[in-house]
Amino acid sequence: MEATLATIIAAATPLLLASIGETITEKGGVINLSLEGSLMLSALAGFVVAFESNNTWLGFAAAAAVGALFAVIVAFASITLKLNQVAVGFVLAILGIALASFLGSSYTGKPGGQIAVPHLDVPLLADIPFVGGVLFQHDVVVYSAIVVVLIVWAFMYRTRQGLELQGVGERPEAAHSRGIRVNRLRYRYTLIGGALVGIGGAAFTLDAKLGWSFQHTRNFGWIALAIVIFGGWHPLRVAAGVLLFGLLQWLALDLQDVFPNLTQVLPIMPFVLMILALVLVNADWLRSWADRHPQWGNLVRGDAPSAIGTHFSAE
Repeated sequence: MEATLATIIAAATPLLLASIGETITEKGGVINLSLEGSLMLSALAGFVVAFESNNTWLGFAAAAAVGALFAVIVAFASITLKLNQVAVGFVLAILGIALASFLGSSYTGKPGGQIAVPHLDVPLLADIPFVGGVLFQHDVVVYSAIVVVLIVWAFMYRTRQGLELQGVGERPEAAHSRGIRVNRLRYRYTLIGGALVGIGGAAFTLDAKLGWSFQHTRNFGWIALAIVIFGGWHPLRVAAGVLLFGLLQWLALDLQDVFPNLTQVLPIMPFVLMILALVLVNADWLRSWADRHPQWGNLVRGDAPSAIGTHFSAE
């Protein structure tokens, strides 16, 4: 059990970074629907730069830049040009997928052992029974993802700047009346969120499964978008959704030996189950139950930022 949980956490790290990045973006009122393409292209960029430079961290920086670039395009098109965010993001997703497929063909199957993120046990903590093996025997990327979740949660709900972030996503007019530069903050947090998505992409090819292939991140951008909704735009619940998805993936792989005739179906079951869970979370009857039981309601209820996907003008 200890080894299984540790494996699930390590494998879920790239998706966790991408989902938290999108949570930040959407909390500010912007939908970055380009995740599937930006995640795939940043995964490729991270591996290529690390492979060619023999520098793992330079690869992560390049991937963050690619993710931020996609985010800036989404922000400029939606905030400045006031174009439809969903349409722009979808076009960029297709573009990123196509570019990754075209540019990455010569790097498929390239060995990358020399650029692997080194394993790093946390002194003393790694020796704690069970907990040490689950949480403190990983590498710096896994540890960083856990810290990012906690920092984002504390920032959103324990700081004035976090309240401002929520304000521009919920009631931009009210935020503007208090002197907050709404569109400037939306640009800032869309950029930060996009950079985290890019780092998540690099974590796929430089850490979770070293090397590049077109299948490395396929469908994970869409799953990250679904998990943000599933988690109710709350960092801790989003993290729980990522771990749930990781558990479903592990079960699907583990059950292939038990049900060999379903080997083509089981690998896609986590995606199907996550979609079903997403529908369940947003069901009217569950929302009614949450309203009647507020002490438990916050565990299942999560409403989208009121101004998500909308444009704001100070005039």
